[in-house]
Amino acid sequence: MSKAVVVGINDSAGSEAALAWALQRAARQKLPVLCVHAVDDRWISPEFQYHELIRQAGTELLEKAKGAAKSQAPDVEVDVQLRQGSPGSALREASAEAALVVVGGHDKHWMDAGPLTDRALQIVSASDSPVVVVPSQPATGTHGVVVGVDGSEESLQAVAFAAAEADRGHDELTVLLAFRSPARWIENQLPSSGLAESIIEENRVVLAESVAGLGDKYPDLVIHQRLETDTEPAKALVDLARNARLLVIGSRGRGGFSRLVLGSTAHAVLLNVPCPTLVTRVHKVKHEA
Repeated sequence: MSKAVVVGINDSAGSEAALAWALQRAARQKLPVLCVHAVDDRWISPEFQYHELIRQAGTELLEKAKGAAKSQAPDVEVDVQLRQGSPGSALREASAEAALVVVGGHDKHWMDAGPLTDRALQIVSASDSPVVVVPSQPATGTHGVVVGVDGSEESLQAVAFAAAEADRGHDELTVLLAFRSPARWIENQLPSSGLAESIIEENRVVLAESVAGLGDKYPDLVIHQRLETDTEPAKALVDLARNARLLVIGSRGRGGFSRLVLGSTAHAVLLNVPCPTLVTRVHKVKHEA
């Protein structure tokens, strides 16, 4: 049986957008969809009537989502699952057998961006499968696939995924490498050093190496290389991907707890998702200490 596209379901606009995106993806790839809702009743005594009420509400929410899914994509097999515990842990467990996990992005309101409460960040950090975060109001008329690179093995994995995705969808691929140039006062302290030029040239080589071989593997794929020399990587990715069909990023979590640590760029992008954003698996690459 094919692995399912797992969708995190709650009562938010982001959840509805995530379900719609997942159904389109599943229809194209002929995959089933599993809608998961978590009842976080860890701090509720089972003696309270409220315990059963929230389970009933969760079941009704899932049935409503299943009905919406059937009306949107009648040919896609849709199942629902009510789990106990936190949404992050529930979707992490479901990701072990998933082709993909899809969740809605958060709405920026309380405390603006909510880095302490955003469930998407938790899920992306710990998932055993790629995760797509879908903004609650996706842009219309989107096209193209954007991927960020930095020379790491994670970013090379992201490029490989993005190239296959772009080729499959007959899209163009834009590969972006962005970095901050050295502060002018540093350059001024090193007369005739050419430090800034050297860094730019090194990054240009990294960018070229990141796409090496893609033309042979995907001869019909149009590939654009883009180098931003004085922009924070997250800002450059968000700005460039506003009208993209998909943004792909890798995560540079390091150390013994790398599965639970997002790189700063991935973290910043996920707090400002400009379009459906896919984070490749973060725990396969090992780094030297």
